[in-house]
Amino acid sequence: NACQQGFSVRYYRTSRLLLALTQSKADGTYHKLLTQLAKVHLLILDDWGLEPLKVGQRNDLMEIMDDRYGQASTVLISQLPTDQWYAQIGDNTLADAILDRLMHNAHRLQLKGESMRKKLGTLTEDEHLS
Repeated sequence: NACQQGFSVRYYRTSRLLLALTQSKADGTYHKLLTQLAKVHLLILDDWGLEPLKVGQRNDLMEIMDDRYGQASTVLISQLPTDQWYAQIGDNTLADAILDRLMHNAHRLQLKGESMRKKLGTLTEDEHLS
């Protein structure tokens, strides 16, 4: 919907974004990538919290959230309850800073029910085509 309305959108699985940030440090494009991420209207990070963050990853996430705070929208998609996000970040000070920027003006949506992947897996071929 955001794309259809003319907004710039980037989608990443969180682990792949963190890998891209690590690689960008090695090849000298880190600041360029941070600038691109800061400018995009909507950044979507999927599979947030599947594994604890490493020190460098925490710092990278802090940079991203700080650049975007009050300027652009960020969506985190996670199966991990928000009350466990502090522990997943792994450093209380950085967790406070990151989550303060992220959650200050946040809208939380808690979905319930079966996984859409599971539901789609039970559809017949005719239902998939319609």
